[in-house]
Amino acid sequence: MLTNKTVRLRSLLVLLTALGLLPIALIGAWGIRAAIDQQQQQFEASMLNLSRALASAVDAELESAVDTLRTLSYNQSLVYGELENFYKVAGETARSKPEWTSVILTDGNGNLIFKTASPFGAVDTRVNDPDSLMRVIGDREPVVGKIVKGPRGGVAFPVRIPVIENGRLTYVLSAAIRPNRIVEYLKRQQMPPGWIVSIHDAANLRVARSKDHDETVATGISPTLAQLLADGKSEGSGISRTIDGVEVLTAFARTSRHGWTVVVGAPDTYFRQALLENLALYAAGIAASLAVCIAFAFFIARRIAGAIGGLQIQALQLVHSEPVRAVPSFIQEVDAMSAVLESASKERRAVEQEREQLLVSLNKALANAEEAGHAKDSFLAVLGHELRNPLAPMVAALDLMDVKKETANLRERQIMRRQVEHMKRLVDDLLDVSRITRGKLEIRHAPVDLVPVIEQAVEALQHAVTMRGRGIRVSLPEAAWVIGDEARLVQIVTNLLNNALHFDPEGEISVSIAQDKDSRETGIIIRDEGAGMLPETVTRIFEPFYQAPQSLARSSGGLGLGLAIVRSIVELHGGRVTAVSSGPGQGSEFKVILPSIDAPQKQPLQNEVSTGVQAHRILVVDDNVDAAEMLASLLKLHGHEVRMAHDARAALSLLGEFVPDIAFLDIGLPDIDGFALAGMMRARLPHWHGKLIALTGYGQEGDKARAAEAGFDMHLTKPVDADTVFAVAG
Repeated sequence: MLTNKTVRLRSLLVLLTALGLLPIALIGAWGIRAAIDQQQQQFEASMLNLSRALASAVDAELESAVDTLRTLSYNQSLVYGELENFYKVAGETARSKPEWTSVILTDGNGNLIFKTASPFGAVDTRVNDPDSLMRVIGDREPVVGKIVKGPRGGVAFPVRIPVIENGRLTYVLSAAIRPNRIVEYLKRQQMPPGWIVSIHDAANLRVARSKDHDETVATGISPTLAQLLADGKSEGSGISRTIDGVEVLTAFARTSRHGWTVVVGAPDTYFRQALLENLALYAAGIAASLAVCIAFAFFIARRIAGAIGGLQIQALQLVHSEPVRAVPSFIQEVDAMSAVLESASKERRAVEQEREQLLVSLNKALANAEEAGHAKDSFLAVLGHELRNPLAPMVAALDLMDVKKETANLRERQIMRRQVEHMKRLVDDLLDVSRITRGKLEIRHAPVDLVPVIEQAVEALQHAVTMRGRGIRVSLPEAAWVIGDEARLVQIVTNLLNNALHFDPEGEISVSIAQDKDSRETGIIIRDEGAGMLPETVTRIFEPFYQAPQSLARSSGGLGLGLAIVRSIVELHGGRVTAVSSGPGQGSEFKVILPSIDAPQKQPLQNEVSTGVQAHRILVVDDNVDAAEMLASLLKLHGHEVRMAHDARAALSLLGEFVPDIAFLDIGLPDIDGFALAGMMRARLPHWHGKLIALTGYGQEGDKARAAEAGFDMHLTKPVDADTVFAVAG
């Protein structure tokens, strides 16, 4: 039971007011230190900004030299091997650059051809900084070498570029440059007294220094600066000592291309002195106040320490979800708080137990859902790839027989083509519904005339209509304009007509367009006289994977995705789709309603120039031997010269003797994937301007984007028909 002998906390707080000076004093001291630190940080930031700016200027200066050499390398005298004429041009270039001491030309093995500082043909095999020359020969990239002090006291650093012709390193063109311009640039900088700026090459040798440049050029950095730069960061700051032994605040920044470093140093004595003076002044001010409060502090602290200590223990118990029991004290408010903590402890334990159970259930459900989603997406992508791969040679073989106009087994080929097209639609439906559920289906918005849309859809089903023996009745106006994606609108009509063909193999099928000028809507109406639907079927017909009741023979086939895809695409166009049926055997009517627009103004047509088919050198790379042979046969039949390879290494070995105009690359190759092969082909043939075509069973948007990033000019999803192949091959 709690004691009744308590005092009010308000009475004690009157005495504790005096003690408020102590935390204020501590906060003030901390504030002084923080202000000094902030000032120092701002100072370091300004130094870092200066080092960045100077690094950019140095980088620009070096790149200017590289660009000048690159321009010089394009001189016709060098291209045609007229080295004596090129020696004169190089000499004129060197004389136009006051800081350039010489232009040097070596062959692809590093053997000296000439220096403009010496007469043409002079015997002189000495090359300053041979390491940088070897780096250019090995890497075939521009290199800025280290600064070198000559026998007569002059200093210069080399800038070197490779000269490559037809993929072969023919020359290395170099310029020996004095650091005069860089030194002048440092002298023009308005810096506070005591600041020192130095610039170092990639070997950490000093190229320029704002103080004592002539005495320090081409020398190394101090050990403390070397330690600061050792971590390899592109920029940073810290404390180091100069070569004069002065401790300085240091900021550095490296150039982005050639590894040079700009170092800015400033004395740090100002900050230490300012901190000591401010702290001493502040300490003197609060010393008297603290002396008055100390006597009261001992008395009050002794009285409240016990009570507050008990609350601290209870609070820690509450934090750690341990049982809390109220502890009596002499302070009324403390007793009330202690009782509240005890009650809160009981409630918290109950809530935590319930929350832990809910979290376990929720985490399990989320993990299951995420795993199922990843598994589904992965399965659909692999399924699409694995189904499209065998379809590709089948379609190519059928196209090849059609192109050869073979009359044998015509009916059997028509059946095979119809079934292959059916399988392709099933794969496309699976991948489309996956994109829709993940919100990845993209719709392009542009003015579209629905009349050619319907004509394309009817044409796409021509094989099925021909086998049916009865055409589709079409009733269309001159034009019906909407905003949408033409390819997706064709897909909508194709799916609806295909559905009608499945459920009405013999009756009349019609497609028409109805326009309502009042509501500004256009309707696509598709009617059939087929199986019809029950009322409960009509309400669920657009659900994914739902299929109307049918016999075990499943004569209509399909996955139940076509109409679900139709509804999703229509809704993405801002429209709606409905289905109506009077009952089984009474046929069905599907209506797609889309917002209408006025016909866009016609744009003047440019004259088109048609050309005949041009034969090309074509490389086909596919580990599926059947697919490669069928595609090669189609291309050869069209007059092209074709070579085949079934893995990446075989394709690369062919490039030495056969440089293609067009290359069809499969992505899923056994040794190196098609993305890497594309990059290797571009690298091996740097001046090649042929087309790279990705031909793969992976056809999702991410696969197309990755193909574009890898340098492919086009992405084709297997199977590809003959017309598409001929169009791509020209």
